[in-house]
Amino acid sequence: MEIIGEIQAIIYKNEINSYTIAEFETDEETTTIVGYLPFVNIGDTLKVIGKFVEHKEYGRQFKIDTFEKMMPQTLEALEKYLSNGNIKGIGEALAKRIVKKFGEETIYIFKHEPKRLAEIRGISESKAIEMSEDFIQNWEVWQIVGFLERFGIGAEHAKKVFDLFGSNAIEQIEANPYILIDLTRGVDFKQIDKMALDLGINYDNEKRVESGIKYGLIRSTYNGHACVLKTNLIEFVINLLDVSTENVEDGLINLKVKDEIVVEEREKEEYVYLKAFYQAEADIVFRINRLQNAKNVKKIAHVETELKKVEATSKIELSEKQKEAVKLVNENNVTIITGGPGTGKTTIIKTIIDIYEGKGKKVVLCAPTGRAAKRMTETTGKEASTLHRLLEIGKINEDSLYKNIGDYEGAPIDGDIIIVDEMSMVDMFLMDYLLKCIYQGSKLVLVGDEDQLASVGPGCVLKDFIHSEEITTVRLDKIFRQAAQSKIILNAHRVNHGETFLKKNEQEDLKDDFFFIKQIYQEKMLEEVISLCTGRLQNYGDYDFFQNIQVLSPTKKGMLGTKELNKALQEKLNPNLYNLPEKASRGAIYRVGDRVMQIKNNYDIYWERDIAGKETGSGVFNGEIGTITDINEREKQLEIKFDDEKVAWYEFSDLDQIEHSYCITIHKAQR
Repeated sequence: MEIIGEIQAIIYKNEINSYTIAEFETDEETTTIVGYLPFVNIGDTLKVIGKFVEHKEYGRQFKIDTFEKMMPQTLEALEKYLSNGNIKGIGEALAKRIVKKFGEETIYIFKHEPKRLAEIRGISESKAIEMSEDFIQNWEVWQIVGFLERFGIGAEHAKKVFDLFGSNAIEQIEANPYILIDLTRGVDFKQIDKMALDLGINYDNEKRVESGIKYGLIRSTYNGHACVLKTNLIEFVINLLDVSTENVEDGLINLKVKDEIVVEEREKEEYVYLKAFYQAEADIVFRINRLQNAKNVKKIAHVETELKKVEATSKIELSEKQKEAVKLVNENNVTIITGGPGTGKTTIIKTIIDIYEGKGKKVVLCAPTGRAAKRMTETTGKEASTLHRLLEIGKINEDSLYKNIGDYEGAPIDGDIIIVDEMSMVDMFLMDYLLKCIYQGSKLVLVGDEDQLASVGPGCVLKDFIHSEEITTVRLDKIFRQAAQSKIILNAHRVNHGETFLKKNEQEDLKDDFFFIKQIYQEKMLEEVISLCTGRLQNYGDYDFFQNIQVLSPTKKGMLGTKELNKALQEKLNPNLYNLPEKASRGAIYRVGDRVMQIKNNYDIYWERDIAGKETGSGVFNGEIGTITDINEREKQLEIKFDDEKVAWYEFSDLDQIEHSYCITIHKAQR
């Protein structure tokens, strides 16, 4: 059955999947509704379709199958709708004044005569237009939400679809549902395919087969691959779509003709690429060869003499391998320095800086992530930048990144020698950007450990460069004396060599910086982690959790995954003892003092920093960690101070960009 009414109160809402229990007032009665209601607020008018059921504990409820958001039917409902946070800048008092002024005309004013909103004191003409745009966008998005909901596609994709297609999005999707595959990364192909079949598209439809092929190629990129064996791809698509080999072969031919894929033969096997991936690989090969074959105009004469001067000044005696690395950097335009922890990579970087800056050369330091850049700055004493900031890569729609790679241009790098640390984290697209921005004649030094986890994005750039044997590479394998006192470093190398951890009788003279605690029960493991984080580690040093400790887990799920560990650690380390403001979002509760991490690149967010004079800028990037310093309910904002001292303000609607970082995944720690 179908009922129409207004949300009076939200009793419960799961912030992750939007399962909601709410009080719902119709013309006849007030009842309880239950079901999945994403983006629904108090004051919203809904048409809900479902049935009444009898809950054995809570009694009569209306169980929702689908729903549709409607414009408010009364002035009172409209006032609630305007004041419930749907439209930025409108609170209860302003909503009351707008409805009082315009009455039944209010919706018409918002849609067709927005400048008239400026007749109300406190609303400028520009603010009036902004409010109108927000009102209309909200409504258009809701039409898309309702449409996608019919096909089981989550409302979280509606805003993205509206931004890409505008007000006629529904018509475009009905004509070809598979456009959602191209434009919305992460949507389940099977949901979209079901939508298309429900709308009457045939099994062997050309668009369906081509989309299945592209989906197979995109799926492979989630595992870091740039291409797929053609035979494997055909088998995957046949199983996915239940079509014939001939259908898939025809689809491959069509996509090749349209220049959307590239088929390359290597060693008597055919590999299929999405065009952007093939182009990125080809660009990297061309540019890296051109750079290393250019004239060596930054070479320093008598480098051995300069090495001796630096050793004398810094009172550091370089090993023969380290000296060789510095000489090879001087002899080549492109050099790779690789080795595990404690093998002296940082000492080489510092030596290169001293030698080249001593000769008036400009050295540029960078790393793929904010955390890596910060570590590089701390260990070298010279400011390092993230690659994104260095290259001035503008705002990128990362969902469609791989289709429009050629559209993004970075800024040329003003430097004689560019040193990139933590190269194992650099994916193929970031490498392509970097090489686009390096002047011919500049030197490029790539530093990293190929045994670290591969980049989150596609490609294993560092490993592939090393294994190609086309680029001069220095392998560091000696652990230096100071590093050799660390059990962490020694055990890391043992693991890489397939050996077990050091035994107790092998570690008597070493630092107490590594403990292996064996537990087979998850509950006991959780107790151990909490105990270590709440004071036990202070027996081995002045370790404060918020300053010195980071918990890592290989997984997000389960009792020992990041989600549950974050909840448990927050409860012990930052309980809300004084009933201070807190904000719930996506299954988490955020409090002042919480450690949080940015989990996606945001190129627009404004920040301020006050270290040696006030500095402002924009952009917070995936992997940056900070602390919540304020929650402002009135402004619906949350303030975060990041570890590099910048302070940013997040709208409550933007909290899907952060998550707790008491515990983070190993992949995130790499960032």
